Amino acid sequence: MQKKIIIIIPNWNGAIDLPASIDSILAQTYTHFSLVVVDNGSTDDSRAVIEAYMQRDNRVEGIFLDKNYGYTGGVNPGLKQAIEQKAAYAAPFNNDARADKHWLEHLVAFLDAHPTYGIATCTFLHSDGKTIDSTGDLYTVWGLSFPRGRDQPTAVHTQHTLDIFGASGGATLYRVSMLEKIGIFDEDFFAYYEDIDLSFRAQLNGWKVAYVESAVAYHERGKTSNRLANRKAGDSAATPFLTEQFMKNLPYIIVKDVPAGLLWHVLPRFAFAYVLFFWRAVSDGRGMSACKGTLLFWCKLPKKLAQRRTIQKHRTVSNDYIWGLFVHDLPPHAGKLRVLRASWWRLIGRRAA
Repeated sequence: MQKKIIIIIPNWNGAIDLPASIDSILAQTYTHFSLVVVDNGSTDDSRAVIEAYMQRDNRVEGIFLDKNYGYTGGVNPGLKQAIEQKAAYAAPFNNDARADKHWLEHLVAFLDAHPTYGIATCTFLHSDGKTIDSTGDLYTVWGLSFPRGRDQPTAVHTQHTLDIFGASGGATLYRVSMLEKIGIFDEDFFAYYEDIDLSFRAQLNGWKVAYVESAVAYHERGKTSNRLANRKAGDSAATPFLTEQFMKNLPYIIVKDVPAGLLWHVLPRFAFAYVLFFWRAVSDGRGMSACKGTLLFWCKLPKKLAQRRTIQKHRTVSNDYIWGLFVHDLPPHAGKLRVLRASWWRLIGRRAA
């Protein structure tokens, strides 16, 4: 007997993308699911699109919010519903993504067979299928995360590792019993890195995260981000909106999730990188956004410290275990930080490993 699943598509002004996303979910070979489309106060034709699907298929439900609550606020109503209805699993799915018809079947089969795993993520490819968007998320000793395998050719994909640090929120299956213990997305994140935070909390609570290679989905990366940032495809990724979210959200993870015994390893590196990012934003004309993001972080710091006490109190794994999950290097894209680090190593006479 198939277990009940709730799939959640958060949407904001994505009427043009929704049909392909919804159709790919309704075509899944695993059929015992409800699809909840949460609309974040869209001003385009999104509501009409959602209501048309609701009339056509009784598995589709719409939740219509009064304004844009971001990715976190767009997914959490569906996660709450999954918890209330005692569903086995819940799966956030991007409105600019498409799932292979076996996507859900493979993820469910894995979690059914592996009760110690709370999260299973997929091979998330770019829309043309030629390159990788993500095969899971990694977290570094610098307090920086990055999507594993991004932009690598699919044809030479070799990242078959099962255990990973975290999972992209764009096409991932979560065990609902885990969410009941560790909580759902932190809505203070609004957008970006909320999935890293949730994966970190899962790891701290003893739940493993898996990459399931056979589960495949396709992502039109950046479409929703472009709308939020009011930019065109191909424009620079360093927008004011993204800068604000970056400067606000990355420190949240440090404060909430990094165990005290590891802070002395991570915090100095992160502080150096954070200051560098701040001044780069200032020099690029994004200083106001960097200041706003930093200010929002400091305003929320007391709340995050309170959350930290709860998270760390319920931690069930050792510092060594968490340390072993980290990548002991900079993210692949951190070119300027690598140059500065190499200069420092030359200054002190150290050789790079």
